[in-house]
Amino acid sequence: MEIILHHFDSSPFAEKVRLALGLKNLEWRSVEIPMVMPKPALTALTGGYRKTPVMQIGADIFCDTQRIAVELERRFPLPTLFPAHSQALSMALSQWSDAAFFQPGAGLSMGTNTALPEDILRDRREFFNFLDFATLGQQLPHLYSQFCAHLHLVEGMLDDGRAYVTGDEAGWADILAYFPIWMCRGNIANADELLAGLTALAPWEQRVKNIGHGRSSGLAAEEALAIARSSTTSAEPEVDATAWPRLAENASVIVRPQDYGAVPVHGSLLRLTHSEIAIRRDDPLTSEVVVHFPRRGYQVEAA
Repeated sequence: MEIILHHFDSSPFAEKVRLALGLKNLEWRSVEIPMVMPKPALTALTGGYRKTPVMQIGADIFCDTQRIAVELERRFPLPTLFPAHSQALSMALSQWSDAAFFQPGAGLSMGTNTALPEDILRDRREFFNFLDFATLGQQLPHLYSQFCAHLHLVEGMLDDGRAYVTGDEAGWADILAYFPIWMCRGNIANADELLAGLTALAPWEQRVKNIGHGRSSGLAAEEALAIARSSTTSAEPEVDATAWPRLAENASVIVRPQDYGAVPVHGSLLRLTHSEIAIRRDDPLTSEVVVHFPRRGYQVEAA
């Protein structure tokens, strides 16, 4: 089945997945979604989850870039996203890049990019609950300090002359370290000043950029919904008895992100392991779909 990515061009998290598709040299369909709410076609697929991007394969809907990366690797193992046996390390690094590195960069993007339209600023004020927008101007020096500290951390990952974070091959670890820098280039007013003098980072950044995005073609949101309606899930039921919380297959549950954009998604539990949550849900626009989330960073509880 076709890979369908629901995204918008300026999304830094979508850039992660576009690069993963490029690294694997895959063909995919592109559904352009609105940058701000409402996103009716997307939330019909996800049950309310609003973060970008979302990957669809038939009636299986994959939320969060962690979960998308693992699914791409499972279905298309070569070239690997995880060279040098780096999958566990890369999943740990995702917590660093998505929070400690990305969040000060997002604050600087909101606080220094005077070209952002008001509707985007209004939406992000509600969405980014990790930022105090009332005092954002006062926070800028601290945000600069934190973002630059992580830029220098990436420089340190590369300063022994290696081509990529885990060695000679590009992988998900590089994409994780790259995407806040990609966001910086497009949104932070003095990006060139922040990146000046990082002599190992600069050529690595160009190498990662050169991975590209694979081969994409456009798809209308209505067509993606029709594909969901005409498809059935490939996911098999699995509830690990050792996974917390103790929930039974087919239990009515609520899943939400732990950080921001914590919209609850309701459904019937299909899979619960130490790495994944998957729920069945129904919508008039999609019929039955299975929505997949990573375990790390997501809360699941009985409805």
